Amino acid sequence: MSDRHISEHFETLAIHAGNTADPLTGAVVPPIYQVSTYKQDGVGGLRGGYEYSRSGNPTRTALEENLAALEGGRRGFAFASGLAAEDTLLRTLLSPGDHVVIPNDAYGGTFRLFAKVASRWGVEWSVADTSDPAAVRAAMTPRTKAVWVETPSNPLLGITDIAAVAQVAHAGGAKLVVDNTFATPYLQQPLALGADVVVHSLTKYMGGHSDVVGGALIVADEELGEEIGFHQNSMGGVAGPFDSWLVLRGTKTLAVRMDRHSENATKVADMLSRHPRVSSVLYPGLPEHPGHEVAAKQMRAFGGMISFRVKDGEEAAVSVCDRTQIFTLGESLGGVESLIEHPGRMTHASVAGSLLEVPSDLVRLSVGIENADDLVEDLKQALDK
Repeated sequence: MSDRHISEHFETLAIHAGNTADPLTGAVVPPIYQVSTYKQDGVGGLRGGYEYSRSGNPTRTALEENLAALEGGRRGFAFASGLAAEDTLLRTLLSPGDHVVIPNDAYGGTFRLFAKVASRWGVEWSVADTSDPAAVRAAMTPRTKAVWVETPSNPLLGITDIAAVAQVAHAGGAKLVVDNTFATPYLQQPLALGADVVVHSLTKYMGGHSDVVGGALIVADEELGEEIGFHQNSMGGVAGPFDSWLVLRGTKTLAVRMDRHSENATKVADMLSRHPRVSSVLYPGLPEHPGHEVAAKQMRAFGGMISFRVKDGEEAAVSVCDRTQIFTLGESLGGVESLIEHPGRMTHASVAGSLLEVPSDLVRLSVGIENADDLVEDLKQALDK
């Protein structure tokens, strides 16, 4: 029986898939194989298929099997960062002259990769509101090879109907790529909804403890998996063994952490929606969010990310970020501790002046797993001063 068939329940898979007991000692946690090369059983006789750790490492293999099982995919691939994963995917799917539809709300690093790197390689791109399947269809051309989606999106928490956009992409001969970083496989399963590739920044919720940088690709199609595997080995941006081990540790508690992140975020969003200094709250768990019904349909819960706009403008928003005491001012997201940031000056500075530019009065929260009452009171005092 393969690991992915141990159970149909996510919580059990998260703990057991890829986590085979060490055959030598019986250790229940896979060892960190901090090794670059392997003794071969004769020329070309690879013991367990391993020859060099760029091509394969047992600790990374355990993580990749775990990721594939959690996303319901055929193959998983772990990389040194989320952007290393994205770059490898672009080089696998695209050739000079090809076209990609990207969302009008996306992580600044993803936009930079398309606008400043892939474009110099001859890849063309256009922007669409991916929450509107008709807008995606209108943005596609005969040369479109991929449609790129973030849902929930970063930092405006937009929601895309994955199944609907998958139909549009496939009808136009393109593959659908879904960045599932904000939702995680516990809350959302893009491959089951028709996506071809799932992207993760493992740095975020999958690792969960702000102590590792990593990325991942998971695919449903074995042939595409072979192509990605070839490019991963050829380009070499792989996850190291210790980083793989840290993420593998993180996925074991993903379900319980995401339940708490979502529960806390709901309470924080409710307070913010009633605060007089907040002009709008962007959280798909709120009934007034334009993507609420779609999110409720395709997500188990609504996650731990919230953005909100401050009535008094940019400087007031920056001041709120400076005044919190429990929320830590910092980039990244998805750790057990709560973080706060100003996207326009921090994570999304690279999209300034573009179609993806974010509002200057926007604040983004990564709601952690602390006591929810403490988080609410911290934001209240930061807003009230």
